[in-house]
Amino acid sequence: MPNKPMNWIILILAGFCEVAFTFCLEKAKHHNGMTMYMWYAGFAIALSLSMYLLIKAIETIPISTAYTVWTGIGAVGTVLISIFFFKEPTSFIQLFFLTILIGAIIGLRIVSH
Repeated sequence: MPNKPMNWIILILAGFCEVAFTFCLEKAKHHNGMTMYMWYAGFAIALSLSMYLLIKAIETIPISTAYTVWTGIGAVGTVLISIFFFKEPTSFIQLFFLTILIGAIIGLRIVSH
């Protein structure tokens, strides 16, 4: 079954939704009351949307490739969100391996049939 370019876009969007749900989870941790529950609601919405989009993407993309790309986007995005929004410290070696991960994600897209 051939990969459809649209399903790759859907998969990338699913990965961004994964980043969104981790962002919401971290924000909820720092709030209480109604604000915390709103962040948890955002988490549930982003999680549900991410899963739905992943399910749609695997209609034409092999699950092994789709899941790896999805988690890779989530991992890279979460690290970048942590650095830029939550001011978590980083080191050269972390950025080095993050770059390798990005290369692996791109490589999987290139070699996927």
